[in-house]
Amino acid sequence: MVKVSIGMPVYNVAEYLPQCLDSIIHQTFTDFEVIMVDDGSTDGKSFEICQEYTVRDKRFKLIHQENGGRSAARNTALKNMTGEYITWIDSDDWVEPDYLKILVDTQIKTGADLVNVAHKGYRDGNIYVADYEGEYSRFPNYVIPLRAAIHDTFWTSLNLTAIWGSLGTRELYKGVVFSENMDMEDQGTKFKLYFKANKIVALPDMLYVYRNRQGSIMNPVSEILEERVKKTDDMIRGLENLLYYADITDFDIDFCFREFLGRMEYEIQIAKLSEEDKSKFREYIEGYKQKLRKYWGN
Repeated sequence: MVKVSIGMPVYNVAEYLPQCLDSIIHQTFTDFEVIMVDDGSTDGKSFEICQEYTVRDKRFKLIHQENGGRSAARNTALKNMTGEYITWIDSDDWVEPDYLKILVDTQIKTGADLVNVAHKGYRDGNIYVADYEGEYSRFPNYVIPLRAAIHDTFWTSLNLTAIWGSLGTRELYKGVVFSENMDMEDQGTKFKLYFKANKIVALPDMLYVYRNRQGSIMNPVSEILEERVKKTDDMIRGLENLLYYADITDFDIDFCFREFLGRMEYEIQIAKLSEEDKSKFREYIEGYKQKLRKYWGN
């Protein structure tokens, strides 16, 4: 059994893939496997690049499947992982040389079920950083309480929502399935790990580099109403699951409900819509909030 399994969904990222894979090859920690899942790439290059790396380095393994989305690719990777620990690196991002070493060393030192590291943003040739030390040092020994982790699922204020940039024990992932057929699958899955974990640690070391691509799902230039509603529906599915898990685990459901309502209002503020469409979107949100109060409110 290898120490770390790295999961990587791959779909039409030939432009960025070599940088990502090279950053893994150059890791100072070497006891790992990479499970690359080509999710039906159509660019004619991504699958070929993955094949080249399986020849160059036997730690790289490649699986091809029909396009089913990132969550389906993650679920396929999970089924084929053999490592003691599990981490994720998205195929258009890259990691610093000590990414794996610091994650593993921290897990061994703290006994945490889940270790998160901070990330840098990359866009248009520039690197963007944040004051993670200021955020995480509020918690003694960087141990994140469950309430703070769940709060972050709604607001990403601590940047702990993404599944990438974290290391979990194999046992923690046992029984976990990524929600398929939806965008923002991180938000619909990471909280499951939080509810299962006995100890969560977040380090301020910015070891993961997130490529912020203009026009991507997470960073659209502008939106049309139908796309914004679809994106919000996907987010709602994930957060509704969170309410369910909070209920069955006797977590503070009222806290989650209030956070949910606040997040819905925030969605209106950040929507990049025309004034006419934003008015329609507000009607949609208000209608959903009434439904939410009916089932979860006091």
